[in-house]
Amino acid sequence: MDTFIFVLEIIGTVAFASSGAMIAIEKKMDIFGVNILGATTAVGGGMMRDIILGITPPTAFAKPVYVLFAILTSTLLFAITYTNPEILKSRAKNKYYDNVMMLCDTLGLGIFTVVGIQAAASVVTDNNTFFFVFVGVLTGVGGGVLRDIMAGETPYILVREIYACASIAGGIVCVVCRDSMGEPAGVILGLIVTVVIRLLAAYFRWNLLRVR
Repeated sequence: MDTFIFVLEIIGTVAFASSGAMIAIEKKMDIFGVNILGATTAVGGGMMRDIILGITPPTAFAKPVYVLFAILTSTLLFAITYTNPEILKSRAKNKYYDNVMMLCDTLGLGIFTVVGIQAAASVVTDNNTFFFVFVGVLTGVGGGVLRDIMAGETPYILVREIYACASIAGGIVCVVCRDSMGEPAGVILGLIVTVVIRLLAAYFRWNLLRVR
């Protein structure tokens, strides 16, 4: 199970780092800014989680492999766009960019939601569903919130299609299924529910009520 979670964390790290790095590139940040935004997006939610759980130093510092993967991903994307700047203006970019970034963000959201719940469950022995889901959602959305604030944007979770609610739903499924079906089933089902709800919300433009 530990190996499976580690693989999920690496995939989520690469996915979130990609979304952060591409937003930084869009904002014309230099290579340092691209790496900072990519790494912050990738490990920011996990650092918030660790602070709440009392894990010191946070995992991002104790196991820098996650930051390393985030930096490598961000640097690679910067190098590709720096040597081929026409990519940012091409029709292919305009056609596929939003979809690719949404998929990266969705994958990172689902993975880090269930990873956050696993981390909380390993520290807190009581079966506190509310706390587990809260920590999972914070892990899933925290990095993206930091990314948007640092990029000068309104946080994604406050203005776009159903996002945090997908994380909440997946988190609840993960916690409930962990108790009734075991950890592996809980992690997989929670991840699937989060990703499916988020993809459906993006495709059908589902939004929560707002004042117009």
